[in-house]
Amino acid sequence: MKIDWKTMKRPIVALSPMADMTDSAFCRLTKSIASPIVFREMVSAEAVIRGNDKTLGMAAIHNEERPLVQQIFGANVDSMREAARIIDRDFHPEGIDINMGCPVYKITSNFNGAALMKDVELATAIVRAMKEVITVPLSVKMRAGWSDHNECVEFAKAIEAAGADLITVHGRTKEQGYSGKARRDVVKAVKDAVLIPVLYNGDVFTWQDYFEALDETDCDGVLIARGGLGNPWIFKQIEEKLSGKVPEDITLVGRIDTVRIHLDLHLAQHGEDRLPTFRKHLSWYFKGIPGFKAYRTKMMVAPDRETLEAIFDSLLKEEA
Repeated sequence: MKIDWKTMKRPIVALSPMADMTDSAFCRLTKSIASPIVFREMVSAEAVIRGNDKTLGMAAIHNEERPLVQQIFGANVDSMREAARIIDRDFHPEGIDINMGCPVYKITSNFNGAALMKDVELATAIVRAMKEVITVPLSVKMRAGWSDHNECVEFAKAIEAAGADLITVHGRTKEQGYSGKARRDVVKAVKDAVLIPVLYNGDVFTWQDYFEALDETDCDGVLIARGGLGNPWIFKQIEEKLSGKVPEDITLVGRIDTVRIHLDLHLAQHGEDRLPTFRKHLSWYFKGIPGFKAYRTKMMVAPDRETLEAIFDSLLKEEA
């Protein structure tokens, strides 16, 4: 499937890029349940250019993930251009996204991520340079601003003029991080100010939130981030609602079946000994589930797949 943001069926449903979370395993799991556009976790432009094995492994795409958009972060024009060229040439994603929204200090301290919103000339130079060398659409993910929620409007206009094909706006400022409430009114202001498609991002944790965000922002779609963690069936629920069906809630049996599939994919990608890196997903999958507290510690210290599977069996037996 070739991505064309302008002609793509509306509303757009998409999985947001999240560092250390939306790896190939999670993207494949999500696409096995529904059909959102997936934005892969960010990769470093500098690491791509150096040929870093881990980074290039992160950029490899399984056919089950497509269509896929690969996000890149960096603050050097030449490096971002070359990284985009390499990613496009070697991995053929259906789109490339620039991270101009990450608020984490280790990213912004090197002028990456949301820090680019403080330098519109550098940000637009990066967009123009990357557009020159890629064959796929280029999108930009940004925040409402660095400290002022209204900064995104003029910034978005500049990004559009530089050649971006799509913009995603997270309704919080960098200074907010992930605290407080995402402002949908400022994202609507961006949508009203530009002609290219705009996706909304922020505080979408249920299928109902998705449709409320659309109504309040008039955006072309929604990029779902934390609302998809431990909850990949949210995309199926949205698709069910869009098709006129009543979205189905997930059962404990269905939840554990999904976790088992994800576990298989995760260990196949990262190695059988990488169970510890899967634990972060377990916290999301069982958040708020009655009776989980008694099993939480056991899950978090399970030494191997077999032990974890036995804990799942115990949960199901208790449910029965």
